Amino acid sequence: MTTSPSTRRRRAGFAAVLMAGTALGSLAFWEGSAGAQSAAPINPPAVSRQAVALPGFADLVDRVRPAVVTITATERVAQASGRSPFPEGSEQDQMFRRFFGDRGQQQQQQPRGRALGSGFIIDAEGHVVTNNHVVRDAGSVKVTLEDGRELNARVVGRDERTDIALLKVDAGQALPFLELGDSNRARVGDWVVAVGNPFGLGGTVTTGVVSARGRNIGQGPYDDFLQIDASINSGNSGGPLFGLDGSVIGVNTAIFSPSGGSVGIGFAIPSNMVRQVVSQIQANGHVERGFLGATTQNLTPTLARAMQLPRPEGALVGEVQPDSPAARAGLRSGDVVTKVGDENVANPRDLARLIAASRPGSTVQLTVQREGQARNLSVTVAELRDNDGARGKPGREQREASRGGAVGVGLAPLNDQVRQQLNLPESVRGGAVIASIRPDSPAAEAGLREGDVIVGVGNREVADVNQAVSAIRDAGRQPGSALALRIVREGQSAYIAVQMPGQG
Repeated sequence: MTTSPSTRRRRAGFAAVLMAGTALGSLAFWEGSAGAQSAAPINPPAVSRQAVALPGFADLVDRVRPAVVTITATERVAQASGRSPFPEGSEQDQMFRRFFGDRGQQQQQQPRGRALGSGFIIDAEGHVVTNNHVVRDAGSVKVTLEDGRELNARVVGRDERTDIALLKVDAGQALPFLELGDSNRARVGDWVVAVGNPFGLGGTVTTGVVSARGRNIGQGPYDDFLQIDASINSGNSGGPLFGLDGSVIGVNTAIFSPSGGSVGIGFAIPSNMVRQVVSQIQANGHVERGFLGATTQNLTPTLARAMQLPRPEGALVGEVQPDSPAARAGLRSGDVVTKVGDENVANPRDLARLIAASRPGSTVQLTVQREGQARNLSVTVAELRDNDGARGKPGREQREASRGGAVGVGLAPLNDQVRQQLNLPESVRGGAVIASIRPDSPAAEAGLREGDVIVGVGNREVADVNQAVSAIRDAGRQPGSALALRIVREGQSAYIAVQMPGQG
C-alpha cells in the first residue's frame, strides 16, 4: 500500500517523539488515542533530598573523646634516626608510613628524641592501649588527657608481632574509659569514626567507612587488618576506631602512602585481636604464643587439584621441622590442614593465628587432608620460635642434562659441593637440583628456578636424580595433569604446582 508524504511525515514525527521519550526516561506523549499511556521510566525515581539522612557524629564524639589521649614518648634514639617497623628496603618499608613521625618530613618537624601518638583508656584504673611502635624505644612516656592533665605512664607490656602496647597511668581518681567492641561484626561499608592526635593536633575526628576486612600488609603472620578510608596521618597511631555504637572496633596503625601522607587508605588492628593481646599482657606482662613447627603455604586451584582437593582451601604443609610439635604429632609435608579444633582453616594466616592463640603446653586437634583422606592429629603446642633460611645456587660445572620428562627441567645430583653452595639445612638429606629450565616449558611457567632442590613429587619423597625423574614421569603420564613438586628454595620448603600440557 502506498502512503502519502504527509502520512510518512506524521509517522516519522511519532517515532522521533518515542525515541526521545525512551532516551529521557520520563517524557510522555499523547495523540488522542484512549489507549495511550505514559512511557515507563528507565531508571527508578530519584530519592527526595528529605528522605536522605546522613549520620551525625557529634553525640558519639562527645561521649568518647574524654577517654582518648595523646602520648608523648621521649629519648627515642632509634626512631629519631628514621627507623622503620619494616625490613629496610622492603616493599612495605617503602610504601607504608607509620604515624608518629619516624619517617619522612613529618619526623623532622618534631624535636629530636620526641614522638607523638594516640591511645585510649580501657578501664577506670588507667590502663591505656596504644601501638607498640609509639613507645618501642621510649625512655619515658607521658599521657595527656583531654582535660589537659599530663601524667607519667608506665609500660606494662608490649607485643611487637601485633604492634600493641599497654600503658598504665595513675590519675588519683577513676578515669573515663572505652569498651572494646566486636570487630567481627564490622561489615564492609559500615561507618567508622577515628579520633586521635595527627601532627600534634589532639582531639581530631575523621570519618569514613570500612573499606575491606582481613587485609595482609606484610607486617607479620598475624595480619588481619581492617582497611578504612577515614583520614589518618602521622600521630594517629594507637588511636581508637569507633563503630556508630561508640565501641572501639580497631586501633589505627598504618597507612598505605606512596607520598608519606594520607591518601585515604588506612589500616586498623581489629579489636578482637587487641582484646586477646591486652588480656595476656595484663596477666603475664607479655604474650605467649603456640608454636607448631611447620612451614605452610597457600593453595592455588592448580595445586589443589594436584593434591586431590575439591577446593583451594587450607594450609599446605611444605616442611616439618625435626623434633617439633608437628613432627611428634605425625604431620607430614603435603598434608593440608583444614581445621584447628572446630575452627576452619582457609589459609596459612588462619592456621598461624589459631595456633598462636593456643597456650604453650596445651593439646589441639588438627584436621588434615592426606592423599585425599581426612585424618585427625593431636598436637601439643610449644612456645613460638623464629627461623631463618639460607640462599645459594649451584655452579655450572655441577649441571647435567638429565631431563624431567615433559616438565622441562635439567636435573643435577645433590653432592656435598652443591649442598655447601646452596647452604642447605641438615634436614634436606636427598633430592635433585634444578640445573636448567627450558624456556616456555611448564616448569618455567610455574615459576621454578635454577637452584631449586626437588625433594618430593606429591607425597612421594625423592632421594636422587633418578627417583626425581621417575616420580615426575609417573605423575605426569596423563596429559593435562598437574604435578605438585616439593622444593627447597633459599632454605625454605614449598610446593610448586606444574600444569602439564594437554592433548593437542
